[in-house]
Amino acid sequence: MIFITGDTHGTIDFQKLKDFSDSNPNLTKKDYMIICGDFGGVWNPMSLDNDLQPYEDLNFTILFVDGNHENFDLLNEFPVEEWNGGKVHFIRPDIIHLMRGQVFTIEGKKFFTFGGATSIDKIYRMEGLSWWPEEVPSYDDFDEAYNKLEKHNFTVDYIITHSCDERSLYYPIFKKIGISPNIYPENRMLNNFEENVKYTHWYFGHYHYDGKVNERKTLLYNKIIKLF
Repeated sequence: MIFITGDTHGTIDFQKLKDFSDSNPNLTKKDYMIICGDFGGVWNPMSLDNDLQPYEDLNFTILFVDGNHENFDLLNEFPVEEWNGGKVHFIRPDIIHLMRGQVFTIEGKKFFTFGGATSIDKIYRMEGLSWWPEEVPSYDDFDEAYNKLEKHNFTVDYIITHSCDERSLYYPIFKKIGISPNIYPENRMLNNFEENVKYTHWYFGHYHYDGKVNERKTLLYNKIIKLF
C-alpha cells in the first residue's frame, strides 16, 4: 500500500507517522509513506543516526521529495542510485529521497517528483548552516524533468512536489489560510507541468495546511491519505 502526507521537519511533525504506525500494525516495509518535502531528517551530520532512528523504527518505508528545509550539503553526500526507474538517494534502506525531475513506477503507478521551494524565512537563517541555495529548483532540474517526462509521453498518475504551481495560489484555499499569492521561481517552473503533463492527482506540502485546492490537487500537512 502507498500513503502520502505533508512535511515532517525531522522530529517536529513526526508524531503523525508514529501514531499511524501504531494504529496500523499490519503494515510492513513493503508499504510506503510519501512525504511531500521538508522531511528534515537529514540535517545534522553529528546526530544523523539518532535523528533517523525514529523513522527506521516505523513499520513502513519512507519516500520523500526534498523541501526547502533540508541540509542539501549533507543530502548530496549520498551517492545517486537508480530505483524503480528514477534517481534516488538511499539515506537508509527504508528511507529514500526521490530526486527532482524523476518518474518512478511504484506498484504499477507512475509518480513524477519535483521537490524544492523558496524559504521565506531565510533572512533569519545562515547560509550553509540552516539555509541552502539549492533549495530552489534549477534549470538543470527542469531539463532533467522534461527529458524524463518526454520518455513517459508526459503522462503520469501522480505528481508529487513540495510547492505548487502559480495558478494554484489563487484558489480560495490559500485565501482561507491567509497566504498571499507571492510568486517564486519554483511556482512559475511548476506551471509548465500543469500545462504539459497529463496526471490524475497532484499532491504537495509546504503551506502547513490540509485541504483540497481543486478536484485534482491536494495540499497536505498532517493528514495521511491512502493512494492505493
